[in-house]
Amino acid sequence: MRFDLDGLDVFFPFDRIYLEQHQYMRGLKQSLDAGGHCLLEMPTGTGKTVCLLSLITSYQFANPDAGKLVYCTRTVPEMNSVMLELGTVLAYRAEQLQLEMEQQLPESKSDDNDNDNADMPDVEQAPPRGEETGSTAADDASSNDHTNGRKRPRKVYRRNKKDDNDDKAVAPQMGPISDGRGAGGSGVLALCLSSRRNMCVNDRVMQESDREAVDAACRSMTATWVLERASKQQQDGASAAIETCTYFDNFQAAGEATSMPSGIYDLEELKKWGKSRGWCPYYLTRQAINHANILVFNYQYMLDPKVAKMVSKELESESIIVFDEAHNIDSVCIEALSVTINERGLEQATRSLGRLSSEVSRIKSSDNQRLQNEYQNLVNGLIDQGLLNAPANESGLASNALSSDVLNEAVPGNIRRAEHFVAFMKKIVEHLKARLRAVSGPNGGVQSETPLAFLHRMMNGTSLEAKPLKFAYSRLASLLRTLEVSNLDDFNALTDVADFATLLSTYSDGIAKFAIIMEPNGSSIPGASDPVIQLACLDASLAIAPLFKRFGSVIITSGTLSPIDLYPKLLQFEPCVSESLQMSTFRPCIRPMVITRGSDQLAVSTKFDDRGDMGVVRNYGAMLVDLCSNIPDGVVAFFTSYSYMESIISEWDGMGVLRQLTKSKLVFIETKDVVETTLALDNYRRACDSGRGAVFLSVARGKVSEGINFDRHYGRAVIMFGVPFQYTLSHVLRARLEYLQTHYQIREQDFLNFDALRQASQCVGRVIRSKTDYGLMVFADSRYNRHDKRSKLPKWIQTFLTEQYLNLSTDMALHHVKQFLRHMAQPVDQVALQSVLLTLEEVERMNPPPESEVTTAGAGGAMITESNA
Repeated sequence: MRFDLDGLDVFFPFDRIYLEQHQYMRGLKQSLDAGGHCLLEMPTGTGKTVCLLSLITSYQFANPDAGKLVYCTRTVPEMNSVMLELGTVLAYRAEQLQLEMEQQLPESKSDDNDNDNADMPDVEQAPPRGEETGSTAADDASSNDHTNGRKRPRKVYRRNKKDDNDDKAVAPQMGPISDGRGAGGSGVLALCLSSRRNMCVNDRVMQESDREAVDAACRSMTATWVLERASKQQQDGASAAIETCTYFDNFQAAGEATSMPSGIYDLEELKKWGKSRGWCPYYLTRQAINHANILVFNYQYMLDPKVAKMVSKELESESIIVFDEAHNIDSVCIEALSVTINERGLEQATRSLGRLSSEVSRIKSSDNQRLQNEYQNLVNGLIDQGLLNAPANESGLASNALSSDVLNEAVPGNIRRAEHFVAFMKKIVEHLKARLRAVSGPNGGVQSETPLAFLHRMMNGTSLEAKPLKFAYSRLASLLRTLEVSNLDDFNALTDVADFATLLSTYSDGIAKFAIIMEPNGSSIPGASDPVIQLACLDASLAIAPLFKRFGSVIITSGTLSPIDLYPKLLQFEPCVSESLQMSTFRPCIRPMVITRGSDQLAVSTKFDDRGDMGVVRNYGAMLVDLCSNIPDGVVAFFTSYSYMESIISEWDGMGVLRQLTKSKLVFIETKDVVETTLALDNYRRACDSGRGAVFLSVARGKVSEGINFDRHYGRAVIMFGVPFQYTLSHVLRARLEYLQTHYQIREQDFLNFDALRQASQCVGRVIRSKTDYGLMVFADSRYNRHDKRSKLPKWIQTFLTEQYLNLSTDMALHHVKQFLRHMAQPVDQVALQSVLLTLEEVERMNPPPESEVTTAGAGGAMITESNA
């Protein structure tokens, strides 16, 4: 479908559109027109990704001065899914532009023969494939203009009737596209970027087991000094040549010729294309970022300052930034600026400093000029010495926070010499060790300090000055580069200490937006002694504020943003559009239920006082067995934490619950090990495919709750055992709650409820991924029956959570389950399904009449009201 949306020619790759999709795209357009930020909540399974891509790529096409689309996701599977959707959207646009050009060719010939076109009809037959409304000049993408301030006359191209029932999108085009004018009919270049582990094609490097080892192996073959030594050995004719990466060597040798053709490249296509040319896909993509129109990568590439400085520093201010599935974005921002140090890390830092000291002594005796050159460079600011613009293959370290004085000033004299800096870092490490010993000693205990108080004690205890601390991270990066260290992961603990010092000094002034929490036991293992010092960021807006300031449009969207009014406070920004959309359905495809009692009428809850009660444990077990006996295919159960899941499964095993459960379904359990969980998920799907049925026991806030979809028969029901509150005795959480109460007037209970209910919503939202899908959402805790809890669920869930599905016992719930499944088992009513899909004519009628059109869209347009369709 190609339609007009408030003056924008939108290419949408399906023949019909849901009402909420149209509302969602209108909200996006209002935000882009106004040049502001927006918050949009759209129900899961309603095509949010394709709406985002269709609207923004159409906006880029109509406005050539618009910047890049930067689409941020959480996981690699999500990234590949976005690229696949993008391939579909751009393939449809290319097809439509080709059709339009073919239609215009006969018209131009007719114009040459006969200049009188007054009697030409407004509606013509067009070849099958899509419905067009409006014309965008294919021979000049930028000529989508408003000549002399007026819109171009538009024509409507109708499809042939024989294709009226064809509502499928065109096949996605991936990889390099040389047909016509390239991807999307306008030469679009779309790239995704991930870690070396996901992009490397070197067989020797890929033999390494984990990400850190892959990074180290890559640097050992691509660092500048390694290449120089290899070149020198080759010139000298040495037999034992230093091993380098052939793909990186070829990439560097190609120089300016390493340009990428128009196309849509997911990770596999990048590896395939890079390997065919003999070029490194990772460094090729890093170089091609500046030339791309669309970028897809992880949140960290925008929010984590250490990574963002290397990847996104050259993005233009007109770029459109999208954070998809952004319900936890405040947590991601806080993690990006927090540092945790324990005794083991400090011991490793001490060993790393010993290695550095020995290496400095060795270099002094063999190549002292190298250290002298570094000393001279450090007299200049970091910008002048080139530390911030290091080659891509050397930029291994970047600071979390570099204030303007650090960027422009010279490095302080007392840490310029390498040996002086090593001694400086030893003092910091010894001070941190002393603080940990005091915390874990007989007179110790949990301590909390402001950064200013902690810094004051450090200065008194070590005689260090505050100013050099700001330069600790950048000075360490300079030294590691000078000493030509390839395996930076051996120095992770030391870089954490330097990062701690830099953040501590940078944010010590003014309002305390960080807290120093020292605990005698930070281990999750009961009884284990592991004292830790945590530099905890309390203000999520610190990490994302530069994005709001730098870019005109930042779009935060998810299926579970409720209550949506809390995000502007947490992230400290003013959205020009903030909207929560309803779901239009032709049948009640989800059935949320609140079970408050077991079959014996005993209340069930995971409250700390009740969770150990054997009656609650028994009722939860009986509830799971009864539900799994009556629900076909796959069932997913979420618990509030790993410890609670482990304890209740142990109790169930003793009661014989698991034995009863396995009579109806196979049982799979999520663990903290990623490989084990991935294997369990794969076998769970195989059990569902074979008809045996399975139940997957998982944890809220775990891997499965965030990025895995249980659509169709893989998830006919999701059971949420308890309310997934954070651990309220956590000292870091207490400090953050106090900060939110003091500075943003967000009450403690409001935030805890908000955080718990968004996690619960995210868990149950896994069950439905399309309009024809269906599933049960079971909230198994008496607290969900309270209005202050369920009112924080997304409105599209609340719509289906009517009075009759509240305060149920297990027996009553089973009655509703059977009734729902019986109703959903009937064949889909195609007529009813079409009733919730808008046709092209209905979409066009939703546009305001021409008389009311204004030249500047979005400046003061009315907000879209929520629909109960």
